[in-house]
Amino acid sequence: MEGMEAPRREAPDLTSADNTPMMELRGISKHFGGVTALDRTDLKLFPREIVAIVGDNGAGKSTLIKAISGTQPPDSGRFFFNGKPAEIREPQDASRVGIETVYQDLALCDNLDTVQNLFLGNEMMTSFRTGRRLNHARMESVARIRSLRTPVGRLSGGQRQGIAICRCILREPKVVLLDEPTAALGVEQRQGVVRLIKRLKSESRSVIVISHDLHDVVLEVADRIVVLRLGRKVAEFERAGINASDLVAAITGVQHMSRGDRRADVVANGLASE
Repeated sequence: MEGMEAPRREAPDLTSADNTPMMELRGISKHFGGVTALDRTDLKLFPREIVAIVGDNGAGKSTLIKAISGTQPPDSGRFFFNGKPAEIREPQDASRVGIETVYQDLALCDNLDTVQNLFLGNEMMTSFRTGRRLNHARMESVARIRSLRTPVGRLSGGQRQGIAICRCILREPKVVLLDEPTAALGVEQRQGVVRLIKRLKSESRSVIVISHDLHDVVLEVADRIVVLRLGRKVAEFERAGINASDLVAAITGVQHMSRGDRRADVVANGLASE
């Protein structure tokens, strides 16, 4: 992406011989008063896999991301990480097991420059001998970004998205959650974000991405696609052999499966009848 270069850090090889999911959710439910945002949702994420979560507005996509990241813990259900039960009740719990999230609003401070945003909350400090001051030189050497002192508020949407993704990579996550990473971006900037997502996988990380952009993002990067509707998982596809029409049909509830995994049609019918 123009103006910045993400730090190249190799995550450990997470491929498991017994094909154990890197992360698994079982029966995740979330209610807001009388509104059911998530209803017994199951999800598996394997090592070095990109899973796209799609659905209409109100389908429960962002609620699922917030449940995984600990910002809105579920009311019921269980988490497993590397096959072992995990308790995620707050963002620090997610970070401890290796989950980092880039939210749709990016959570950047427009008045701070690139390096300050990258290390926000995780600043590198000098030693106690020198008074525990911010170690600007070390942070800049780790970031390896041009235009270091340009306030983030002056950068393009694609550059801002890149900074948010780079910030989470600096924490060496095993799983990266991306909520609408290409929202309000132009074509060229979207392509830059797509390259960043593919690079995360090449560095042995697992990725969950939420996107309405079926053509340029979902079908471009995802290995597997999960469809939510009204808080429930209604379909799941492998990317091979699926097209945008099949995804739209599953998202809207229209039973049209021209190609792809026809088992998803059975799943959708079965869940709709419950």
